[in-house]
Amino acid sequence: MIHIKNSMAACLALAVLLAAPPAFAKSDFANILLRRTGNGDPVAGKEKSQICQGCHGGDGNSKDEQIPKLAGQYDEYIIKQMRNYQEGTRSHEIMNGMAAPLSDKDLADIAAYFADQPIMKGNAARPNETGEKLFLHGNIGEMVMTCAYCHGNTGKGIDPSTAMYPVIGGQHKAYLLKQLKEFRGDDRVNSPNAGMNRTLRALSDSELEALAEYISGL
Repeated sequence: MIHIKNSMAACLALAVLLAAPPAFAKSDFANILLRRTGNGDPVAGKEKSQICQGCHGGDGNSKDEQIPKLAGQYDEYIIKQMRNYQEGTRSHEIMNGMAAPLSDKDLADIAAYFADQPIMKGNAARPNETGEKLFLHGNIGEMVMTCAYCHGNTGKGIDPSTAMYPVIGGQHKAYLLKQLKEFRGDDRVNSPNAGMNRTLRALSDSELEALAEYISGL
């Protein structure tokens, strides 16, 4: 009986998480944006990131859809990814070598520069019921957590204190889809507590496609 009650409580808790992404007042969100850059120096970061800008864009908005936008991304998230490249936790034919010589100060300044740019924007997502439903509400039947619960209702993140959950709204569709598939297949394993791997495991290719399309338009 106790086991049944505990199971019911767990299901109810999951249902709340799936159905109710956190809401924030506009004033709160404005204050959050001011705290994205962390302790780095954006001015120094602009100079140090010249080689980065060649691929990711001078304002952090890359032209190549396989290369991620960094505009307005949390500084701590950028730093974490670069450290993962340095450690080999994350692998890329170019990025591992690019990250290798950078000091902690370099990483902080470069991350602050990109975090200081206007936040990436999509091209207004066209109607996409599947993608919207998965992003805002998840799928309780498949135990798929709502994306908005961690990434915010607009995909622009929730708070710098939760920078491990990055800005994704407005990111390139091709890049998003590649990362979603890599998480699902455990080819990328550097999300907190492997949360992305577990969340995406139950989703089909068509669902990932719909999700990537919806997020890219935010």
